[in-house]
Amino acid sequence: MKPPVSARLPDFPWDKLTEYAARARAHPDGIVDLSVGTPVDPTPEVVQRALAGAADSPGYPLTIGREDTRQACVDWLARSFGVAGLGLDGVLPVIGSKELIGSLPLHLGLGPGDLVVLPALAYPTYEVGAALAGAEPLATDSLTSLGPRVPALMYVNSPSNPTGRVLPVDHLKKVVDWCRHRGTVLVSDECYLQCAWEDSPVSVLHPDVCGGSHEGLLAVHSLSKRSNLAGYRCAFVAGDPALVGELLAVRKNLGLQMPGPQQVAMVAALSDDAHVKEQHARYARRRRWLQDALEGAGFRIDHSEGSLYLWASRGEDCWLTVDRLAGLGILVAPGAFYGPSGHQHVRVAFTASDERVGAAVDRLA
Repeated sequence: MKPPVSARLPDFPWDKLTEYAARARAHPDGIVDLSVGTPVDPTPEVVQRALAGAADSPGYPLTIGREDTRQACVDWLARSFGVAGLGLDGVLPVIGSKELIGSLPLHLGLGPGDLVVLPALAYPTYEVGAALAGAEPLATDSLTSLGPRVPALMYVNSPSNPTGRVLPVDHLKKVVDWCRHRGTVLVSDECYLQCAWEDSPVSVLHPDVCGGSHEGLLAVHSLSKRSNLAGYRCAFVAGDPALVGELLAVRKNLGLQMPGPQQVAMVAALSDDAHVKEQHARYARRRRWLQDALEGAGFRIDHSEGSLYLWASRGEDCWLTVDRLAGLGILVAPGAFYGPSGHQHVRVAFTASDERVGAAVDRLA
């Protein structure tokens, strides 16, 4: 009997935080959970109204998605990030970006013998997706370390989870050229593209990066962070029509369809910039409070130019830091969750409410 598929997968990292979460919850004023970047602010009214108005949805949705939903994605990328030349055949709505990333290597036909390259410090689902397909994941930021090996797929993530690092245009262009020269599919996780604080992130689909061609490129976008839609599971993938078409063909057979009401809500969210500016201001305020408090408590903040996290270090083992903060009722994510080189950092989310962030600030003082 073959071993179960779960045997291929790494341990679920968050299970290791259970005892620290229990300690933090025991604080007299309750836990301040800064370990996960889940939105807590209201879903925008314009989106709620759109969802309610589309509630009568008796028929099956199409896997390819509604035309107006895909057009809203195209228009948003052009308006917000200068993406040009993207057509409707280069966009596919998906049921959350994590589901897409977790299944992407398998759906693109990767398997044993294929190499998947991910950042040295990375969102764990990149590795999970490669392992699920039976491919080999390799975490590295050095292309020269690959030698003659040619990856079937490579991930970039800017702004980064967990570090918040923003990759400049020249760097992204070099990666695009390197992948195209070798026939490697490049997937750019751009879920935090509108969560920028000290830099201006750019999409891999921007003409300055891709030279006006989307060949071999896929960009992954999520509405969870920008629009407080994590519960709606609204995301999309865009780029090379041939790659999008391959994903569509597989997903049709699996019945992976974004519900129709969510697609209508997605149009409303992507067409409205006002709520994004309001939420950005909330996060900027919380980020400033936490950064000042952490630095005042002896932490160093590295990178963190974008995303919804502060990449913080006291120059000690990350689990010791997690333990110290749990004693204050503050729960954070250990940097080791994201790769060995994160062993002296913790990831601190600033997605908690003003009240809870304020409580963390007081405790750090």
